[in-house]
Amino acid sequence: MLSQRTETILKSIVRQYIAMAMPVPSQNILDDAGLGVSSATIRNEMVLLEQEGYITRPHSSAGSIPSDKGYRYYVESLSNIGLPPGEQRLINHLFHQVEKQMDEWLRLTVSLMSQLVHNLAIVTMPRTANCRFKYLELVAMQDSLALLVLILQGARLRQQLITFDQAMSQEKLSAIANKLNAEFSGLTRSQVSTKELELSPAEQKVTESLLKTMQDEDEQNNGETYLDGLHFMLNQPEFSQNSHLLGLMELVEQRQLVRTILPQETPGQRVQVVIGKENKAETIQDYSVVISHYGPPDEAIGTVGVIGPMRMPYARTISTVDYLSSVLSELVSELYGRGPQPPNPK
Repeated sequence: MLSQRTETILKSIVRQYIAMAMPVPSQNILDDAGLGVSSATIRNEMVLLEQEGYITRPHSSAGSIPSDKGYRYYVESLSNIGLPPGEQRLINHLFHQVEKQMDEWLRLTVSLMSQLVHNLAIVTMPRTANCRFKYLELVAMQDSLALLVLILQGARLRQQLITFDQAMSQEKLSAIANKLNAEFSGLTRSQVSTKELELSPAEQKVTESLLKTMQDEDEQNNGETYLDGLHFMLNQPEFSQNSHLLGLMELVEQRQLVRTILPQETPGQRVQVVIGKENKAETIQDYSVVISHYGPPDEAIGTVGVIGPMRMPYARTISTVDYLSSVLSELVSELYGRGPQPPNPK
């Protein structure tokens, strides 16, 4: 943990870099943080932050730039954030003005998000068919290699190879399969991921593989995707050279963007923030993603998200994604006859 003074300096660097897109010198921190210390003290703290990997400096006499780790610390320190009541009332008013049709809600959502956060916004049509676990088999292939055969309800079959850290006999594999079959029968991916079980390392590896397989199956039918705000991205200093956006544009054109940005599910967390190299796909490791789901669980789940540079205004973006996902959840729940649903904890 950072000391209070060091944390204040880091937060000042992050805020100023988000605002200016320029390395932050010690004098700017002195003027902004109001710590009542000398420039030399500020510089010493900056050296500490650099040594710990929270900031980087282009060269010794330059100002500071937050690293992925620095942004992560800043995001985790945010609290009591939310859209101002006036903006919430305006959003609710706008939704009441449009027709009660799903595509109209989603077009309005993606347009509002891009305008509120000045980055690329994405919304998907809710999916209405989450696959359910039925049965799995593990077949020994050679030494530490096994074949996972996963049967989903609806007679859908998927196969995947698993490499264990040690040799696994067919007897051990069958025991793992029997245990997981008893625990997961009839469950959706989200229910499997949140089920509390004591698992051995080998059982955990099998569970992760079947969750990935179920995720791939669920994502095959993401439905229509709505995008808005690409022009805001083009105006960001980080992307002044079009080559920096080529990878992202290819994902959009190939309809792979949603699949690429979806993080691993984190139970109990409604809005997720994935920063820079935390993204699994190298194509989007120059970006940050703020993403959430909406809709009644196990009935109709859609995705709401924002993609932008790591220098995005996180508090503003998180509160926007959070509020609009809650608005869509209420609308879709009413559409499915569920009525307003209590919000999940963040």
